[in-house]
Amino acid sequence: MTELKKSFIENMNGMLKEEASRFFSAMKEAPTRGIRVRSGYEGALSAFPQDVIGAVPWAKGGFYLSAGSMAGQHPYHDMGAHYLQEPSAMAPAALLMPREGERVLDLCAAPGGKTTQLADYMRGSGLLVANEPVQKRALVLSRNVERMGVQNAVVISEMPQKIAECLPEFFDAVLVDAPCSGEGMFRRHPEAIAEWTEDSPRLCAERQSGILDAAAKMLRAGGRLVYSTCTYNEIENEGTVLSFLARHEDFHLAPFALEGLGTAGAGYMHIFPHKVRGEGHFMALIIKDGESPHRAHSSGLKTPDKESAGLFQAFWRENFTSAAPAALMFGRSLLSCPADMPPLAGLHVLRAGLTLGEIKPGRFEPSHALALSALSGAAKRKYEVTLPQAIACQRGESFFADGAENGWTLLTLGGLPLMFSKCVDGQMKNHYPKGLRVSNRARDEWENDTGV
Repeated sequence: MTELKKSFIENMNGMLKEEASRFFSAMKEAPTRGIRVRSGYEGALSAFPQDVIGAVPWAKGGFYLSAGSMAGQHPYHDMGAHYLQEPSAMAPAALLMPREGERVLDLCAAPGGKTTQLADYMRGSGLLVANEPVQKRALVLSRNVERMGVQNAVVISEMPQKIAECLPEFFDAVLVDAPCSGEGMFRRHPEAIAEWTEDSPRLCAERQSGILDAAAKMLRAGGRLVYSTCTYNEIENEGTVLSFLARHEDFHLAPFALEGLGTAGAGYMHIFPHKVRGEGHFMALIIKDGESPHRAHSSGLKTPDKESAGLFQAFWRENFTSAAPAALMFGRSLLSCPADMPPLAGLHVLRAGLTLGEIKPGRFEPSHALALSALSGAAKRKYEVTLPQAIACQRGESFFADGAENGWTLLTLGGLPLMFSKCVDGQMKNHYPKGLRVSNRARDEWENDTGV
């Protein structure tokens, strides 16, 4: 491991005292790896059973992975069957634990680990807004929301203060996984050690305070806020939380407990690698006093014109056994939106609900997002591919399928949706999005090996 800086060592000695030697010993060990399996996709773990080495007790669907696991290289990864995520990073979403029908905000959401975990807990109910101010990172977030088949999410890219202006007192629950000095990631990313300076905690805390102030404006009375970081120092953790409470007298800390992590009687908790099988993390549960109902609002999106609606309905009748979902129009795309869609005017929106597909001249063409969503289970035509065929499909290749019926077909692997293909005289035409093809991008971007 890269040598730790003197000031960091002094800080940790002062914080941990007699436990410090155990902490520094743990810092020399290999980092912990984890995987979170999407609900309903548990069977995907059978593809690499030797890699799964135990359950993460505080996170539903969370498992520990062996150090050499290649789970991120399997087609199931890009099919949204699982998300590679460091185990400690699964704790904040488990603490927030959305309730049915809630409006939930993940304010600092990229690359999407906690967003997709929240979505899995929500099971398609309510509204999930995921925000990432940095445009490049927001694109990765949006792709991961699509990959994991999330239907009730809106992905935006804005500064927190701008969202607070547009959506005051709108949300029931807010997760602030704040940008931080990253001390908890030193084992996983030794290069972060070189970036850390003695002044990093103070500078990060100033930024964190502004984000929390914006979050406070967006949370309705009676709502809950989870603040988390992947760093150790008290300046960015307890210090930032207590400073926030001093500025906002209508908020208070609430005690909590998570299986495998114990009880936080003070309302906040550190995760240290010498105590827990995971990397460094911190989280606090903060409640806004009082109670207030949801405010009425309008999303501002329009229903499709008569021609577009007709093309979509005809496509659905021909290709699905279920009733067509209600659709709204965004440009030439049709969307299936959460029932509680927020007003989007003035916000930079990357994704608004589930993109069903696009209106083309004289036809409707389904999206890859639709294929990966739960709605695709009602597809009339399905074709099970082999593992080599699935890999070829993700490279953009077509193949012949003897006896397959003409028309839009959902290709599956292990019974799980891979993609839509259009079968023409036995040839499965490849409609895998060009930007997602394995040969066209770095696999590690999708592995999200930051673990968050």
